[in-house]
Amino acid sequence: MKASYMASCAVVVILLLAEAEVSRAVTCSPTQLSSCVSAITSSSPPSQLCCSKIKEQQPCLCQYLKNPSLKKFINTPNSRKVASTCGTPFPRC
Repeated sequence: MKASYMASCAVVVILLLAEAEVSRAVTCSPTQLSSCVSAITSSSPPSQLCCSKIKEQQPCLCQYLKNPSLKKFINTPNSRKVASTCGTPFPRC
């Protein structure tokens, strides 16, 4: 009885962890980075909102860099500086 209870608990824990991983999935949307525009286009420091959005969208940055319309905004010295200031490594795609 104890073994089956432990097995059931293990299954529940695994399912909860899998669910947590799924809920962390990011919807790639470059408009989510709109709070970073002023920091990228000028010398102003990024806001907390900008930094949180960059961290949230980090898995999407390579996808954005592959898009010619977005690459010219993302692959700039200021974008790299903003990412660095926010503690988000700039992607190597």
